[in-house]
Amino acid sequence: MEVTIITSDTFKTNTWSGGTTTQFFMYPPTANYKELNFDFRLSMATVAIEKSVFTSLPGVSRTLLVLDGEITLQHEDRYTKQLSKLDSDTFEGGWKTSSIGMCTDFNLMTTGNTVGKLGVFTPKQNENILCPIKNKWDWVFIYNYSGEVTIDINHQEYTIHQSDVLVIRQPIATNMHINAIKDSTLVFSEIVTN
Repeated sequence: MEVTIITSDTFKTNTWSGGTTTQFFMYPPTANYKELNFDFRLSMATVAIEKSVFTSLPGVSRTLLVLDGEITLQHEDRYTKQLSKLDSDTFEGGWKTSSIGMCTDFNLMTTGNTVGKLGVFTPKQNENILCPIKNKWDWVFIYNYSGEVTIDINHQEYTIHQSDVLVIRQPIATNMHINAIKDSTLVFSEIVTN
């Protein structure tokens, strides 16, 4: 098991037609986003205009989780879903998708046989959470959207400041103890690459 922290000052932010996007992690490291040759990609985006059309990403499965604001996703000829804070939707990047509303969202993109899921913890200041790590995942990421926490994994303590990401590669089955120094919003991404 390998644990590292990626600090926010290393992230790259780019613009897209409806706002900005910040990439946290892409695997493999040699992948090129424009060529869509990644196994998975984690990012955050802002939707800064009331109506926007999502970039077509054929062959990419997407999970979008709203961190702030509200957005209605319209998947043409499929379904429409309204998302409030901490709601999510999983859809295919090749669908014709547009949105109404403005928000900040967390994105998990996967290709091929890679699969993943997102979850959210919102511990209050001084709250302690015991959280199991399962070894069925190849990767576990914890993104700290707001607040500050310490995480104890096998008696090793890590402090995650706002906007930082804790990365666990090849996790072993164990428990981690999360202690909220401040009220926090943590996004968990669990991923299997096949």
